[in-house]
Amino acid sequence: MALHFEKSEYDARLDRLVMAMSERKLDAMLLFAQESMYWLTGYDTFGFCFFQCLVVKADGSMVLLTRSADLRQARHTSNIENISLWSDRHGADPTVDLRNLLNDLDLLGARIGVEYDTHGLTAKNGRLLDEQLQTFGKIEDASDIVAGLRLIKSEAEIAKARKAGKLGDAAFDAALPLIRQGGDEAEILAAMQGAVFAGGGDYPANEFVIGSGPDALLCRYKAGRRKLNKNDQLTLEWAGVYHRYHAAMMQTVLTGKLSKRHQELFEAARDALLACEKAMKPGNTFGDVFDAHARVMETHGLTKHRLNACGYSVGARFSPSWMDPQMFYAANPEEIAPDMTLFAHMIIMDSETGTAMCLGRTYLTTEGEPENLSRHGLDLIVQ
Repeated sequence: MALHFEKSEYDARLDRLVMAMSERKLDAMLLFAQESMYWLTGYDTFGFCFFQCLVVKADGSMVLLTRSADLRQARHTSNIENISLWSDRHGADPTVDLRNLLNDLDLLGARIGVEYDTHGLTAKNGRLLDEQLQTFGKIEDASDIVAGLRLIKSEAEIAKARKAGKLGDAAFDAALPLIRQGGDEAEILAAMQGAVFAGGGDYPANEFVIGSGPDALLCRYKAGRRKLNKNDQLTLEWAGVYHRYHAAMMQTVLTGKLSKRHQELFEAARDALLACEKAMKPGNTFGDVFDAHARVMETHGLTKHRLNACGYSVGARFSPSWMDPQMFYAANPEEIAPDMTLFAHMIIMDSETGTAMCLGRTYLTTEGEPENLSRHGLDLIVQ
């Protein structure tokens, strides 16, 4: 088996899940989120684009229902011993197979938690699932359970995150010499992703963001490339990824002459990120971190140019996003605790002047001040 952690690590995770299920009085969990399956068993696939489900009972036993294409994948990458297959065929309804499996597992009338909030369960399949389970047992949304357990990282996971941080730095190092007048976005992107691969890393759960000129004001990937002008702006959002663990980073880099507006926005972004660092410690909440960011933006007169969230938890994630559910937004009561890996991004998009400025890093929380997982500083870079 190609597992990335020791058996004791997976055993401890299963124990935590079983305890959480007991607290919620659940007889079983239906896991549809690929990151949940990966965290619990090591199962590594993009086959979640089709229907599959990991059934976890209160006694810790597990059965995976998946397609034949993922049978060997599951055997090779996970510690799952019991695997059941549903067959591709015209008119197939794998939720019927799941109901039959649950019946075989003696779960008729049981209290079952379902991971609904995931890309691993489409709306169509969710409706089919509900139809099959409406008279089967007591069903409840338990999407928060494994997501909450994954929020606090073990020492072994922290080691993966630190490696991811080093790969993220390597990607930025590869990009910087190419950011100049005439520099090609295609070459920059290829160098960054290539550095991650060369360092033993993985594909990110979502595409790197790259945009120059007017596209520097976008915070999503878009198709199309351009070359940099003499006086230009390039926004990059990328991640080092190691064994699916992400350390995300973000920065706007300038070429040529520094404008007054860029300088103003950079000072605001830097001050806001430093304020978030101070707030990112036990005793505060995710909402407190957002408030620290918002206060600085307001002081600089930039409230209308900021976003309504300034970061989120990161970890082992799968497409289409490296974002975990816990985010820095107003009034979020989620408490900061040691051993979280949190990405804080200061995104300022001034559409009135066409000026962009972004700055972001991934941090490991501690008992006190957070640890920056990047060795790069918070300097304004003008090439």
